[in-house]
Amino acid sequence: MSTAPHQHRLAVGIDLGTTNSLVATVRNSIPEVLNDEEGRPLLPSVVRYLPNGHAHIGYKAQAAQTTDPKNTVVSAKRFMGRGLKDIAYAENLPYDFHDAPGMVQLKTVAGLKSPVEISAQILATLRQQAEDALGDDLVGAVITVPAYFDDAQRQATKDAAKLAGLNVLRLLNEPTAAAIAYGLDNASEGIYAVYDLGGGTFDISILRMSKGVFEVQATGGDSALGGDDFDHRLFCWVLQQAQLPPLSDEDTSLLMVKAREAKEILSSQTSTHFDAILSTGEEVHLVIEAAVFAEITQHLVAKTITPSKKALRDAGLTVDDVDGVVLVGGATRMPHVRKAVGEFFQTTPLANIDPDKVVALGAAMQANLLAGNRAPGDDWLLLDVIPLSLGVETMGGLAEKVIPRNSTIPCARAQEFTTFKDGQTALAIHVVQGERELVSDCRSLAKFELRGIPPMAAGAARIRITYQVDADGLLSVSARELRSGVEASIVVKPSYGLGDDEVTRMLQDSFKSAEGDMQLRALKEEQVEAERILLATQSAMDADSHLLSESERESVSQLMQQVRGLAATADHTQLKQAIEALADGTEEFAARRMDQSVRTALAGKKLDDIV
Repeated sequence: MSTAPHQHRLAVGIDLGTTNSLVATVRNSIPEVLNDEEGRPLLPSVVRYLPNGHAHIGYKAQAAQTTDPKNTVVSAKRFMGRGLKDIAYAENLPYDFHDAPGMVQLKTVAGLKSPVEISAQILATLRQQAEDALGDDLVGAVITVPAYFDDAQRQATKDAAKLAGLNVLRLLNEPTAAAIAYGLDNASEGIYAVYDLGGGTFDISILRMSKGVFEVQATGGDSALGGDDFDHRLFCWVLQQAQLPPLSDEDTSLLMVKAREAKEILSSQTSTHFDAILSTGEEVHLVIEAAVFAEITQHLVAKTITPSKKALRDAGLTVDDVDGVVLVGGATRMPHVRKAVGEFFQTTPLANIDPDKVVALGAAMQANLLAGNRAPGDDWLLLDVIPLSLGVETMGGLAEKVIPRNSTIPCARAQEFTTFKDGQTALAIHVVQGERELVSDCRSLAKFELRGIPPMAAGAARIRITYQVDADGLLSVSARELRSGVEASIVVKPSYGLGDDEVTRMLQDSFKSAEGDMQLRALKEEQVEAERILLATQSAMDADSHLLSESERESVSQLMQQVRGLAATADHTQLKQAIEALADGTEEFAARRMDQSVRTALAGKKLDDIV
């Protein structure tokens, strides 16, 4: 039975994107994107920090990208769970990076900011947008992540959601979310490839869809390849063509914004003009042909085909086995990308759902199901996979894989190890993730120790190490010596530079900013009420000012002037008091107008006519 309307639990799907983010829900069994108060579906994933500790998020922040680049953070998703060495072309970015252990931080006028904190502010804005649109609190959210995000990046995303006050029902791989939207909308069955090229990440997933079961066969990609790289390549081409000297941060940001605009125009036109005036007064005027743009970015497109081949190979399939290809992400609007995908998979790609919205819509459908809003026919099953192998360090710095990549999750695997030395009473366990043979080439996730092993000859102890991966792709590891029963375990929370005390500090900061946000919200509500009462009072004065004496008219005018003056200030309490004073001051006027209306309505009528 589907839930009655009053029992419907409000849940949303959130696509936390590199360039843009959005939130969707299921209403009356139909998934839909929730727009902001100005009717816009997309929220730019941009945060600008101000000296007073406040921040602008979205369009207002985006407008300052070229004038205040150091404090205006774009594409923070590319920094999630990443150190400075992991960030491509960091030297060309306008930020002052602080290379903290595990995850980079950014220096702003409001202090050091972690990508987790920046993402949390975007998520909090989307949460507020959803609660405003739905009129109540949310029970939870499904948040999408690139399929190729490793454990550190997933945990960072989950921490950002916690900071934003969201209950995470599940982390869902972006291509899988897109497949849900396509599979349920189009009742598709068979083998589908989901090609997801977003602003900062590329994912390819191969899925088998059959009778309500979504089974991911293989996944691959590059978490540092996306539309941003196409912008940067065009930016470099402009520098070469215009023979520009080293640029200031402001001019770099200006040209990057212009490059993105040019890229978007070239998705629908054969050429465009690139015009910019630098802070030095130097002017840049170029014509960019779509064919030239395709040529200079062809190597980036090729970098998406290699993981696609690998994913098919991992799934044990060929191009001929694929029934359809789904395009996801704004960067798939580029014609030469679509052409390359079509040529590789030998079919015309599907793009009948907006590639910007499809991930959020699929996430909303999954969130609705996990929240318990099950409707007839909603019995579908999602079987996702882990993108990278999970293993343990063995002697010699080698990585022994315990759970291979593309294993269906949730899952648990165990493997037995033994001691290396006689009388060894402890075993250090180093958990790693990656496909390389050496630990030094893999990503370190966690370390813990199994102590209290009874002294035995080398090789006599039997130590079973069990890895468990939950539905979010997050890991817990336990170790047990089978003869003695000694046990140790750890829930793997990757060390990416945020300790519990820092998370607590961020939560406290978010409470402070929430208080400021509430004050801004209250002010906005009072400003709307002020506009309403001023219009109503002015209309009444225009129609019936003869009902007031000269002194009364003067008094009402003063009260209106007071409301107008305070509506432009930031003190919602004083504005509310002024509105109440105007309402009280015009109460007698309203009563006289009512009496006049009644007299006019009754004029010339007998008592019997009224009864």
